[in-house]
Amino acid sequence: MGGTACGGADASTGRRVTPSLVEGLTAGHNRTMTVVVRYDQMVKKQSGFSFKRSTQSFQDNVRRAGPAAGASYTLIGAIILLGGIGYAFDQWRGTAPWGLFIGLTLGLIVGFYELAKTVWHR
Repeated sequence: MGGTACGGADASTGRRVTPSLVEGLTAGHNRTMTVVVRYDQMVKKQSGFSFKRSTQSFQDNVRRAGPAAGASYTLIGAIILLGGIGYAFDQWRGTAPWGLFIGLTLGLIVGFYELAKTVWHR
């Protein structure tokens, strides 16, 4: 076992040793192993998986992504709705493909307008 100085590092493990632990290290090898094991357990508890912390992080991400998700649904919905109206107009009046083309173009314009409004609102 390597020697230690008060407040230094244990030469065998390279871990920092506080003056309060030096007494345990000088008592023998078994005591040293107990101190090292307790230190490792303490580190694992602090850096381990936390379900509560994981759930909170997920909720924060969902909350921040809400406006962007809504804008993307608006973009897709506008394209489908106005494209469908244009297609229905073509079927009713026999003007294919102009009603569909105009409907899809208007859907893109309205959808991107709503998307830009959401993005630049921040």
